[in-house]
Amino acid sequence: MCAVSDKMHPFAAAVAAAIDRHGLLRDDDRCVVVALSGGADSVALLAVLDELGYNCLAAHCNFHLRGEESQRDMRHCEKICDRLGINLAVRDFDVDKRRKATGESVEMACRSLRYDWFDSLIDRERAQAVAVGHHREDQIETLMLNLLRGTGIAGLRGMSPRRGFVVRPMLDCTREQIMDYLASRSLDYITDSSNASDDYRRNRLRNRVLPVLREYFPGADDALLGTMATLRACADFYDDCVDECRRRYISRDGAVDRVDVAALLADRRDSERAAHVLYEMLRDVRPSMTQCRDIIAAGAGASGLHFDVGTAYRLELDRGLLSIFSLKDTVADTDDETEVSLRRDILTPVNIVVTEHPIADFRPERNPAVAYLDVTCLEGNPRFALRRYRRGDRIEPFGMNGGSRLLSDLFRDAGYSAADKRSVRVLTRDDVTVSYTHLRAHE
Repeated sequence: MCAVSDKMHPFAAAVAAAIDRHGLLRDDDRCVVVALSGGADSVALLAVLDELGYNCLAAHCNFHLRGEESQRDMRHCEKICDRLGINLAVRDFDVDKRRKATGESVEMACRSLRYDWFDSLIDRERAQAVAVGHHREDQIETLMLNLLRGTGIAGLRGMSPRRGFVVRPMLDCTREQIMDYLASRSLDYITDSSNASDDYRRNRLRNRVLPVLREYFPGADDALLGTMATLRACADFYDDCVDECRRRYISRDGAVDRVDVAALLADRRDSERAAHVLYEMLRDVRPSMTQCRDIIAAGAGASGLHFDVGTAYRLELDRGLLSIFSLKDTVADTDDETEVSLRRDILTPVNIVVTEHPIADFRPERNPAVAYLDVTCLEGNPRFALRRYRRGDRIEPFGMNGGSRLLSDLFRDAGYSAADKRSVRVLTRDDVTVSYTHLRAHE
């Protein structure tokens, strides 16, 4: 790779130093995927990594959101890559289709599509990283946006030089350095017309708020960046504390994580502090601070409360235990019914062995993993199905002589948690409850 020298442009020297200091890229032949929009930042990033000797593959996302301007951007990327002699990969995206499927905003849909594609490029090209063009001013904007929407310490650190396969070699570089470097290389760039619009929060901050802040508070950028550096220095210790809380309050039951909210409340006492601890422990799930406060406010005695975190997770609070479920497993009752036959073994959604025995050999035993049915229940070609428990489900236990009980009463007597209830499968005959089985009894 190109060593830093006095003859190198200050921008290139800063990028080379950042790569070395943070260990962002390796000195080998594996390519670096460079996100290329055609704007000043991404063009400078592609050019400087090429100058430093890295094997680059440019990747351009065409979201088709700005008509002919989107096509103009793509053509400019082709022009830049032709000049630098760098291969270009282009991907067209249907943003509206993504938004209809996920309910995401335009910004979030584009981000998800972009990084999903980058992830696939890493595998396809056996690339060592994806480089993106975030710079010093982007750090300040990110900090301010996080402050204004409300955040924990993670949001106050700003962007890190590396996150997973994504690297940011330009975080120490100013916009002025970038523009000067492009001029020194006679490299053109395009400007996204939407950057001038105040329709997006980041644009309003960039175009209106920050210029006033810099006018009235000279040195504001350096002060904010210094604060972020201090917070990053404290972050390792903070993360150690959060990990210790996870070990103390979070347990795993199969595929379900459970937070002992009752113990958390007993130890922390102060509800606001407990809510913040919960928020940080669940940062991968990303509940809002308001949801964490509501969970803590409900306390140890609440039962049956649930909180949806976007379209990804559901949190269920039951007698002091908060269970965390993936919403991909939380489907509507009508979609969670599987027709089964009692004339053969059942393989899904639970594994049930079906056997038939002469009445003379009938010797019932108390075994929660065994259900006994009269063979006459098969007469008339009935429809049997397994589904999740629904409110109001009743069962007529053996020996009750026509009486019935709510399944919810049986669950309460057995001490079932919200997670236990979710793992129950109910067997119905022509949509009438026959018996119930617990998933774990058949694993």
